Amino acid sequence: MIKEQLFIEAKKTFAEKYGVEHTIASFAPGRVEVIGNHTDYNEGFVLSAAINYGTFFLLTPNGLDHSRVFCGRTKEDATFKMSNFDLGLDGGGWAKYIYGSIVELLKGSDVVLPEIDAMILADIPLGAGLSSSAALEVSTAFAVAELGKISKTNLEFAKIAQAAEHKYAGVMCGLLDQLSSIYGKEDNLIMTDFRTIEVENLPLGDDASFVICNTKVKHALVDGEYNERRESCEKAAEFFKAKLGDRITHLRDVTSAELAQYASEMDSIVAKRAAHVIGECERVLACKKYLEEGKIEEFGKLMYESHDSSINNFENSCSELDFVVEASKSIPGVMGARLSGGGFGGSVVLLVHPRNAETIGTALANAFKKDIGSDCEIYYVKAFSGATVLNN
Repeated sequence: MIKEQLFIEAKKTFAEKYGVEHTIASFAPGRVEVIGNHTDYNEGFVLSAAINYGTFFLLTPNGLDHSRVFCGRTKEDATFKMSNFDLGLDGGGWAKYIYGSIVELLKGSDVVLPEIDAMILADIPLGAGLSSSAALEVSTAFAVAELGKISKTNLEFAKIAQAAEHKYAGVMCGLLDQLSSIYGKEDNLIMTDFRTIEVENLPLGDDASFVICNTKVKHALVDGEYNERRESCEKAAEFFKAKLGDRITHLRDVTSAELAQYASEMDSIVAKRAAHVIGECERVLACKKYLEEGKIEEFGKLMYESHDSSINNFENSCSELDFVVEASKSIPGVMGARLSGGGFGGSVVLLVHPRNAETIGTALANAFKKDIGSDCEIYYVKAFSGATVLNN
């Protein structure tokens, strides 16, 4: 399952740019984090979904002494050499995700690749918390692996993409975004245990879909907020290991009761960060059970609880996100809402009855314009299939 019209546009743009047809194409979707905020790097649990917005990556060998990459959205170019990565990348921003993914894919390999002409075309809104970066990394790795006939497992691909983000974008992300982009399944959520990296697809059912409200407030994870939260979680885990023994390696191992017992002995900020992650792990497991029992409205209530914790404990929300979540409570057909992704801006994901989705989107957009004074972006999202190499 792909987005046919966007693929047609991508093929046309590639041919116009380079004067030849592409020979390999891939697609990777973005993702929505439904519940399980900042639990991935704490070896916890997450419910996510690949979404029907993503990135196409097209390429062909070019016979030159360097590789060229073109971004169809921004009309920017970048160059590098497959034959000598030590020379680095000429081009920044979006191009570093591509460059990093290729370098990590080839690390330790004796595969020699030809120089390429490549192009990306995406329809994921940037800065919306829907992981445009992971879609770019994964689509790059899938296409270049196909070029070099390089065999990797899905988990290996996810780790390659994650390493690209760590080393070339400076964001110490977990594996959530990359795994979600790869393991997506139409009309299913993705349940991931980030200790074992076991992935399970769970049917969402016919009575639920998602509306994404992009506040267009730009989050800037590289500015240090993300890394500070991660460091606080690591400090909390070390604290509990000292108190409770070696069974504690990450916050996933701590219960709410244990947190309540020892919170007064902790740094207050670290205790709040821990409360969010511990609570999120418990909420994800409860949501999985509700999903299996068809209790979708109970699922939605826990999404609201999750957002409250983001406000009060993890402090990774903002006024615009909070407005959308609060406004959603008075709109018929909304069952739950919370920020999605790293936070500090970006998007709210709303769990809605499909028949009400467009009415809900319109109501939210109008309320946002009236109270915030700017326009938000509304996307009607369905759970989508994962990354793939495409038949041309």
